[in-house]
Amino acid sequence: MTIFSASGIPGPPRVAFVAGRWIGSAVRRNRCRRRLREAVGRVPLGEGRDYVVIAGEAVHDAAFETLVAWVGDCAGEEKE
Repeated sequence: MTIFSASGIPGPPRVAFVAGRWIGSAVRRNRCRRRLREAVGRVPLGEGRDYVVIAGEAVHDAAFETLVAWVGDCAGEEKE
């Protein structure tokens, strides 16, 4: 999983999710996006920032608490 962050418009953070064909079938990609969306909702993100979350193959099979920790680690690195 990779998270890119940049300063955006003032207000709440905006987040985009990407799960490419390397993840697998459409069902598998959609599940990865749903899991990432829920994990990002549990992590505080910076105000006025834009995020792009790119799913890796491990997102599908990882335990959910591990996924939340990964998102927190990645988002925390960019947060000021």
